[in-house]
Amino acid sequence: MMTQNNSANTNSVWLPLLQLLSYCRQNDWAGHDPYDAVNSKFFTALPILDRKLPRLVMTQALKLSPINVRRLLAIPKTQNPKALALFLSSFLAMSPNDLPDRDRLIKQMIQLIAAKRSPNSDYWCWGYSFPWQTRKDVVPRWAPNLVCTTFVGLALLDAYDQTGDPSCLEMALSAAEYMVNDLYWTEGDTEAGFSYPQPNLRSKTHNANFLAAAFLCRVHKLTHDGKFLSPALRGARYSASRQRPDGSWLYGDAPTQSWIDNFHTGYNLRALQTIARYAETTEFDSSVRRGYEFYRGNFFREDGSVKYFHDRTYPIDIHCVAESIITLLAFNDTHPANLAQAHAIFQWAMQHMWDRRGFFYYRILRFGKIRTSYMRWSQAWMLLALSQLHAATIAAPSVPPESRLTDSSTPELATHIKVQG
Repeated sequence: MMTQNNSANTNSVWLPLLQLLSYCRQNDWAGHDPYDAVNSKFFTALPILDRKLPRLVMTQALKLSPINVRRLLAIPKTQNPKALALFLSSFLAMSPNDLPDRDRLIKQMIQLIAAKRSPNSDYWCWGYSFPWQTRKDVVPRWAPNLVCTTFVGLALLDAYDQTGDPSCLEMALSAAEYMVNDLYWTEGDTEAGFSYPQPNLRSKTHNANFLAAAFLCRVHKLTHDGKFLSPALRGARYSASRQRPDGSWLYGDAPTQSWIDNFHTGYNLRALQTIARYAETTEFDSSVRRGYEFYRGNFFREDGSVKYFHDRTYPIDIHCVAESIITLLAFNDTHPANLAQAHAIFQWAMQHMWDRRGFFYYRILRFGKIRTSYMRWSQAWMLLALSQLHAATIAAPSVPPESRLTDSSTPELATHIKVQG
């Protein structure tokens, strides 16, 4: 039987989860994004602006602005395929008792994902709902990319596992064909990877390699087709070989990719865990162990906050909050204290990054906050993190006392919990 303290902890997660879900639903799963500046109609109306430098400047200016001026710049709210995939994964993590219209929401999200398929491709694949300027090229709106397609594909496989919907498997298998046929590359005997963000770029981006490998290993488990497993393992081996002596990974091998951050490290660890499970291999155990030790030792602060970069406190980003919770829960079986740590991170976010209108702020800087609501980057990720935290809390025999609701939490939630407890 669930203890009173465990019940209080369950409610402390469930109430903001419901409020966040309501917020996302009321906005029709659409919103702004940190990188959507080039969606401004000003770039269409004034072609002189539609160049590399203005696109870069506008994107960075809007990301750093403490005030969201996108409405003034005619930047629409959009439904983003990656956000839709995260919403789908969130619904799948909840039980029918938690979410009475769960089946309807799952079907709705699968239909929305199918409708957002990238045009002009023979495969099922997905891209972002805005054009975005890299240091070299602009990636067109809806142009398929590896990371977006991988998250959609993983969510579709989760849906297939739970519902048996053949359309989910059909789309996921086609996405796997896209990765193997259009994105996979090799060079010499050891170098291999998956092109990102565009098919013509032989990038050596480690989270992209690991994510693609994890997805392809799951597809191989279903199909037993070696054409998916071999590229997956070769790409994963290359990026595993690029792990640094301290257990970390740089974002990529290019000189412009020499940073280490929270959520991409989390992606790497969870992807390697998936590869081990579905490829039934222990080959990457050492990489996971060293990477996990680095992750736990460098991205978490004693007050419950999490860092974006390993070597400095600010910015504190809500995407990193979400990924930290998700990664800790993914490793909770081998590190049982992770559930308490995940609750501490959640409580900190509620006290410092929660808006009572039902969403989470984007970032905390050294001298202020960026309170903008971003649907893909912030709300979709936090909905997934909270849905998984809620499920893990219910499944746990008890929740450690470090994770109990504190007096400084949101007053309305604390009052509700006292009544329910």
